[in-house]
Order: sequence, then C-alpha cells, then structure tokens
Amino acid sequence: MFSKVLIANRGEIATRIARSCKQLGITSVVIHSEADAHSMHVRVADQAVNLGDGPAADNYLNIQAVIKAALDSGAQAIHPGYGFLSENAEFAEAVQAAGLAFIGPTAEAIRTMGGKIEARKVAVDARVPLAPGSDGPIDSADDVEAFGELHGYPVLVKASAGGGGRGMRRINSLPEAREAFDSAVREATAAFGNGEVYLERYLTRARHVEVQVFADKHGNTVYVGDRDCSVQRRHQKLIEESPAPGLSNQMRQAMGEASVRLAKHVGYVGAGTVEFMVEDDKFYFLEMNTRIQVEHPVTEMVHQVDLISEQIRVAFGEPLSIEGNLVATGVAIEARINAEDVAGGLFLPAPGKIDNLVIPTGEGLRFDGGYASGDTVLPFYDSLVGKLIAYGPTREVAIERLLGALRELKVDGIETTAPASIKVLSHEDFRNVEFSTLWLENSVSFEEEEEADRSNVEFGGRYFIIPTFSDYGTGGGGYGAAVAQEPGSAQAGSGRKAGGAKRAVVSDGSIKTPMQGTIVKINVEPGAEVSRGDVLFVLEAMKMENPLKAPFDGIVGDFEVQVGDSMAAKTVLTQVTAGVAA
Repeated sequence: MFSKVLIANRGEIATRIARSCKQLGITSVVIHSEADAHSMHVRVADQAVNLGDGPAADNYLNIQAVIKAALDSGAQAIHPGYGFLSENAEFAEAVQAAGLAFIGPTAEAIRTMGGKIEARKVAVDARVPLAPGSDGPIDSADDVEAFGELHGYPVLVKASAGGGGRGMRRINSLPEAREAFDSAVREATAAFGNGEVYLERYLTRARHVEVQVFADKHGNTVYVGDRDCSVQRRHQKLIEESPAPGLSNQMRQAMGEASVRLAKHVGYVGAGTVEFMVEDDKFYFLEMNTRIQVEHPVTEMVHQVDLISEQIRVAFGEPLSIEGNLVATGVAIEARINAEDVAGGLFLPAPGKIDNLVIPTGEGLRFDGGYASGDTVLPFYDSLVGKLIAYGPTREVAIERLLGALRELKVDGIETTAPASIKVLSHEDFRNVEFSTLWLENSVSFEEEEEADRSNVEFGGRYFIIPTFSDYGTGGGGYGAAVAQEPGSAQAGSGRKAGGAKRAVVSDGSIKTPMQGTIVKINVEPGAEVSRGDVLFVLEAMKMENPLKAPFDGIVGDFEVQVGDSMAAKTVLTQVTAGVAA
C-alpha cells in the first residue's frame, strides 16, 4: 500500500480523504493557498505544503506546483478529490509522467468521458439512450438559435469540461441565448480553465438519477446502487438520497447495466458516476463524472462501503473488495450545507466567519465537514461548508432523522442552506416523490423567511418595506433596493405579496455588490438609458456569476469600475437616476 498520498484539494473533501488515509495507515499531505493556511484540511492532514499567495483559486489549478509538492514531500500518489483538477486529463498525464500514481481513471478515460461531448458519442456506441443534444461544441448564440428551432425550448448550454452546475445556463427562448451563452463560457473558463460548451434539450418533467460505478485494474466492473439528486437550485444539488425512490426494479437494473457497459467500453478504472435524466418510464444519459461525487456518503451508508478507501486500494493495484452489484439496505439522505442566503429563493453566496458550529449527533447521523468554529468561509472557493447525512431503515425514518438534525445544527455567523433543506424535507411533494429538477425553483416558496425581518415605513406618500441584507437582488431589482407599495393598495402596510405577485422594487438607485467578488462583465456605459431588470454588471463570487440589475427605468450614472476589479461587499458601483436621457 502507498505510504504517503498528496491530496490536491481543500475543504470538506480534502478533510474526508485525509481521514481515510489515516484509517489505512497512510501519511496524508495537503496543499493550500496562503489564504487557506489555517483551514481545517491543513489542520487535519499530517503534512501541508503552501503553494503561495497568488490568486487563491489558481494555486489549486497549478499542475506543476501540485506535482512538485508531491515529489518534494515524498508522496507516491495524488488524490484529486472533486472539482479543481479532478477531471483534467493533462493533470492525470503529468502525474503519471512524474512517476506518481493518480488515484482516479486514466487520462484517456478522463478525456473521453470528462469531455461531455465525446462522452455522448461513447454512450451511443455503448447502447445507452441519449436526450437530444448538439453534435459537438458550439461557437456562438447562432448555434443556440439553430438548435432551438430544431428541438424547441428550453435548452441547456453546458460546460464540456466540468460539472456542479458551473458553466450551465437554461435558455427558455431565443432572446436569452446570447447572454446565456456568454455567461456560461465565462463561468466555465473561470471554474475549469476550459470554456468549451455544448447544447442539450432540457427535459421539463425529469428527475436526476445517477449510478455509482467502480472498476479495478483486473477487469472487474460493478455498479454500487443509485442516487436521486433532483432537488436543485441553479443546477446545483441541494438534497441527495440513495437509493433513488420510486424506481421500478427493472429500471434500476437497466440503468446499472447501462452504466457498467459504458465504463467497460472506455476501460474505466476507479470510482465514477453515470448520470441520467429519468422521465416517465425512460432514462437518458446525461454525463459521466470521472471522479468521486460530493454525494458519495449516501451510497456508502446504504451499502456499507468506503468509496474513498476503495479508490486508494484500486489505484495501488488491488482488486475490488466490492463484490457484485449491491442492493441497498435502508435509505440515506444528504443535505448540503452551503454558505448561502436562501431568502426569496435567491441562494446568494454568503461567505464569512463561522462564529459557532454545533454539529448534531445521534443514531444514523453523519457529518462530513470542512470547517469548525472560528473558521472563515472564503469568497474564492465553493460555498460548501459540509454535508449532513441521515440513515434510516425506511425513507420516512431517514427524513425525520435528517429534519431533526437540521433543526439542531447551528452555524452562527453566516447564512446557510439549512432552512431550505428543512422546507424541502417537510414538503408533501418531496415525501410523496412528486418532484423533478425544476421543482425546487418553481414550486417551493421561500417568502416566509423574508417576512419576519422586514419593517414598514411611509415616506412621501408611499409605503416601503425595508429589507435586510438577505433581500439583495430580490425581484430582479438593484441590490440593496427597498420595496415600494402604492398607498391604498392591498399590500400597503402589510409586507406581504398580493395574489402571489412579486413586489415592485424601487430604491435610491444605488447599485451595490451583495458580497465580495470580481467584476467579470459590464454591460453599460455611464449615461446609458436602461430599463428595470437590465443586467448592468456581473459579479463573480465563489465560482458563481451574480447579475446586478437596474432597479427601475433610468439613466446610469458615472462609474470607474472595470472588468477584473475585485470589489468588497456593499460597494456602490454606480447610481441609476429615474427618467430618460435628454
């Protein structure tokens, strides 16, 4: 077995891998940026290598620096975790060229299956059903128009090189095409170093179901159950569970066998996930993630396996310890705890210091985290704080255990997604398995979380609801806007929506940054005439793009901000004045 492994990652997954290394008697080495010098993964690992004080996220993407750290530390292998370089074929090749073992599939398999376009071609050869998609990468919004005319809307533009919702945009109609295409390319480039994108027909009633596959170097390939990941916002998963509820045994088996065919077709080795969209009694190949998944704990709990340890053993050359295609025992459900403000369903990144973190304990509970009390969730990285998982002999027991744990969880100092998870698990649709990938955004309201924190005042004959920080961006208006109501209206003084309609938004016209981030796009010039809802600036924070919109029709004032500028939270970028240009 390896005596020392370098972990080329950070946060929750680096901490998780370090602990598996310890159980195997392996010395763990982690890398970190200067900003991450005091993070949990640095404290947990046996050794740590500082990659410098350059751009924080770029340190984890510096292939030569990572390999040098491994060689200098005496590591024999590198585990990439998920994200960063985990699905980078060039990195896998460089690791092997340096005489190190890559704990993952071959570079060829990553290149084939990690590139979503090539993966679709392989799926056809492996007799795995596909949803309609572009034949290859697209170059412009013109390609979106042609695809939409042929297949209809909505359409997804997706990053070929990555996952996790990064570089993915839903396009509901042609007028959205250009902005969505440009935004997806920018976000994919920032997250994966590769801006290549392609198109896929969006299935509006589908669930997102994935199959865990595992293969060794001795020709053994198995599937290890399935997971449902349909509860999503911005194409990023919030709740995951295993096994996927409501599937027939016939479909479950067919999806598992299709996944094994796909893995064998490319000579896959290690842990991989084959993702499908399931609609009615049919399933369609979505993509294959050539790495460990964020949601792997639910599979571990219902199958009594350690997927991280299995990855390490397989990379060393040992045969699979997992025999056959396992059948799940019980149900496990995971809630991702992200540093995000859920008010109004906006899920805005909310980095900051965690003053106090109290993790619930009890029967069937598990928490995989990357932070402790006193740690800071930095704005440079993904917002995942940790994952709270509950196991039960039945789905009902697992739901109740997770609900109880979420209510006991304390993360003081920052906003998290825990309230959204409580709402989801309590919802009748979730309990009855009546949901799709669009369910959370279309059917679940988060207005209740907003009401308690607002106060009403009257000024100049108009009633205003003064919002808290969590209102930034509400209703498509400018960040930091107050919500206005006409005197005598059904809403005036009540602070509630009338007939479910969104509140109109007015403000003093100041356009503020809701959190620390970088300006990646400017759509206007000083003096430009804009309409309410027009995107004026795009701020990238925690690897996500956040549009800053005009709060009303008016004229954009002077500003000096430029693309690439790093901005502090609540910085005023410009002022919009009501009226029209002279």
